[in-house]
Amino acid sequence: MGKSLVIVESPAKAKTINKYLGKGFTVMASVGHIKDLPKSKLGVDIENDFAPQYETIKGKATIISDLKKAGKEADAIYIGPDPDREGEAIAWHIREALDGKGKAKKPVYRVLFNEITEKAIKEAIKNPGDIDMKKVDAQQARRILDRLVGYQVSPILWDKVRRGLSAGRVQSVAVRLICEREREIQAFKAIEYWSITAEFDKFVAKLVKKDSKPITISTEAEATAVLTDLKGAKFAVADIEKKERKKNPLAPFITSRMQQEAARKLGYTAKKTMMLAQQLYEGIELGEEGPVGLITYMRTDSPRVSSEAIAAVREHIQAKYGKDFLPEKPNEYKGKKSAQDAHEAIRPTSLNYTPEKVKTFLSRDQQRLYDLIWKRFVASQMTPAVLDQTKAEITAKNYLFQANGVTVKFAGFTAVYEEGKDDVAEGEGDEDEKKLPPLKAGQELAANAVTPKQHFTQPPPRFTEATLVKELEEKGIGRPSTYASIISTIVDREYVAKDQKRLSPTELGFTITDLLVESFPKILNVEFTALMENELDQVEDGAIEWLRVMRDFYEPFKESLDKAKEGMKNLKAEETPTDLKCPKCGNSMVIKWGRRGKFLACSGYPECKSTSDFRVDEDGKVHPVERKDTTDEKCPKCGNPMAVKSGRFGKFLACTAYPECKSTMPYSTGVPCPEEGCTGKVIERRTKKGRVFYGCSRYPDCKYASWVEPKKE
Repeated sequence: MGKSLVIVESPAKAKTINKYLGKGFTVMASVGHIKDLPKSKLGVDIENDFAPQYETIKGKATIISDLKKAGKEADAIYIGPDPDREGEAIAWHIREALDGKGKAKKPVYRVLFNEITEKAIKEAIKNPGDIDMKKVDAQQARRILDRLVGYQVSPILWDKVRRGLSAGRVQSVAVRLICEREREIQAFKAIEYWSITAEFDKFVAKLVKKDSKPITISTEAEATAVLTDLKGAKFAVADIEKKERKKNPLAPFITSRMQQEAARKLGYTAKKTMMLAQQLYEGIELGEEGPVGLITYMRTDSPRVSSEAIAAVREHIQAKYGKDFLPEKPNEYKGKKSAQDAHEAIRPTSLNYTPEKVKTFLSRDQQRLYDLIWKRFVASQMTPAVLDQTKAEITAKNYLFQANGVTVKFAGFTAVYEEGKDDVAEGEGDEDEKKLPPLKAGQELAANAVTPKQHFTQPPPRFTEATLVKELEEKGIGRPSTYASIISTIVDREYVAKDQKRLSPTELGFTITDLLVESFPKILNVEFTALMENELDQVEDGAIEWLRVMRDFYEPFKESLDKAKEGMKNLKAEETPTDLKCPKCGNSMVIKWGRRGKFLACSGYPECKSTSDFRVDEDGKVHPVERKDTTDEKCPKCGNPMAVKSGRFGKFLACTAYPECKSTMPYSTGVPCPEEGCTGKVIERRTKKGRVFYGCSRYPDCKYASWVEPKKE
């Protein structure tokens, strides 16, 4: 038998597959895409049916050469990148690259590895197929759509706002959602309300009605009046309602749910979750056993599970938890109507690799995610939890109090797994999980205390990564495989700031969103973006042609583009007059837009280059904020004071004796490091991508870091 060549996109996956296929196969990696649209130009021939102008990615020429050489020597070629649209496009480009090197004389197959296990790999090799050009068309349509928006809208922003900005078909809509949520929060007017609780032995009850009608207490005076009315009142149990409630298990993970849960429970970003899941899918070195793929493919929107996996997990549940935890029939879960159902849910590839068994071979982060996937999958095929829910109604005069109690009668699936919770407003979702003591109708009760408490209605919470992914999914924006890159991009571009896991728009984010919504209302429309995703799905299904999608999109887009070039507000040229006078020359000060946002500048520029930061008070009046150039820091070389300067990489400290002394230091906020026992100060630093963050001056001894500049108390 001759030699066969297998080409995948990842070296880690290649290593794992090579172990299972043995001597008759050579397994090589393309290391991701080998071709893409050029970075230096649009790369799409709009006049020629949007023909993409692909070119070899920098550094991939040697890889392509090696693949061609190996392909020439092989009797059969199997191309097996990830089983999704992106992987299909990679497979297509690889096949095109091998063309002319014996392709006509030997078979070239497309193989799909939904899990990296010996059985799945050998089964895929036995049943190869061809490249699905409908998937390639769907990926190509998305790539070209994103390129047209990004490369044609971004230059307008460079011209009107500043160079280096970017717009994206999906990322800009995500920023819009965050901006709209922030404006909801800013416009929110808190309303005062009061609650009254009666405390009894072993439980508390909340006032809910007066004269059989729901009661609302708006002020302290009203609360005091109720307390006065209740003084000396006798409390008695009016009614007890008991019922059994079942809590059903959750479906195994799809991509978006895994990202949400990893954010809630483990604090992982979507990007980190997908990186770890990719590692678990491609293969982990398990000692003498070698590399093993521990989970099925991690980009999926279907909760479907194979019959073999269901049989294995049911056997595991029976053996470990007993028959009471195993339902008579396997649990079935339905996906959303838009789900592609191309892949199974995310699950362990084998129930033999328990989290405990593989723990020593995994990093802490890998282990925690694997444990989450394992438990969610096992719990999905267990019996419901059974809860005893009790509601007690207690009267005092013409007032009605209510106490709730919930106890777990049978743990069911919750013995293994319970879902994390998103933020809720105060007073919501705080169901009492404690058991009520034995109570009976007519029983008199002695209240130990009746207590009023002031509350204020809360604005909607800022998005976290988990709730943003949930929002994007519910609105049909993007696809599970894109959520990680969307969030990563908008944070890296500084359109959105992340503080204590909360996402809020920066001034730049607000500005860009407002400009784009005004000039490109259709592109920034949530429903339109969801419609585009649906059309891409239809391209993959073969229901519509990708060129039709492109033509329908581009004509109105081009119209908006031409209008924006002329009509979009030019922030670079815009000056907002103020009542302030320049401290240097007496001319009026104006508000201008610069690289770091708005600032005050002298209207006499360029003759006078006076600038200042500013703040706006509640009445809308502008006040200059003095910049303190010199600091208390002394030059380590000559002892002169250090001054705050701004350069292309942000603020830094420079010696005031310049140019005689050219000593510089990182910019210090003057705030002591908040880590206990640390003597360092918080300084401004930058990531490799140039994003500002704040860290301890004693790094690497102290690893304190924050995206938000700390302030002195």
